[in-house]
Amino acid sequence: MIRIDILTLFPEMCEAVLNESIIGRAREGKLVEIYCHNIRDYTLDKHNRVDDYAYGGGKGMVMQAEPIYRCFEAVCEMIGKRPHVIYMSPQGKVLTQDKSLKLSEYENILILCGHYEGVDERIIEAIVDEEISVGDYVLTGGELPALILTDSIVRLCDGVLSDSECFENESHFNGLLEYPQYTRPEEWQGKKVPEVLLSGHHANIEKWRYEKSLERTKQKRPDMFKKYMSDNSDKQ
Repeated sequence: MIRIDILTLFPEMCEAVLNESIIGRAREGKLVEIYCHNIRDYTLDKHNRVDDYAYGGGKGMVMQAEPIYRCFEAVCEMIGKRPHVIYMSPQGKVLTQDKSLKLSEYENILILCGHYEGVDERIIEAIVDEEISVGDYVLTGGELPALILTDSIVRLCDGVLSDSECFENESHFNGLLEYPQYTRPEEWQGKKVPEVLLSGHHANIEKWRYEKSLERTKQKRPDMFKKYMSDNSDKQ
């Protein structure tokens, strides 16, 4: 079972999301362990400050290394080992489905959420194993990216979804975008569900879905389509 510890200034914000839907049920069913730790609880400042002005000047505040390090040490003591530490940062490698799948195999992961102008570089050098970004843009803090990363990992863990097929046919898992999906009614505003999906002929359905995945990937993500065709040239 995987355990994820999130170091944040806003644990309530994280818990509000993590207690809902699939992740909430996974936590309740003890399929995963997720804990949110308030970095402010580990500051030695009497006013509970965890940030200060940046050396060299500039706008904004920088989170101090010591409270983060003390929180990190506390987590290490709780679990009896050093976890794999991820810092959510726009400077990190962009998150992919493959990365989430690899991280789902870890036993212990700690996610550090920065805020303001980020964290003191020395804490990154001291404890961070890798930096991950959720896209080439900047947010006000690392909480939303941490929640995205946690969701993408947890749903891949054993027992969280009803069947591995629930994610194996999704976009990005096999290098293609997912095929179109339909539900009742069979006709809506004059548009009908494709006949092949109503046929009950599984081989034809699978063929249609594969062709639609190729078509959709070529149209929406030509970069992915090119890579998929190159990686699977021996199967053409």
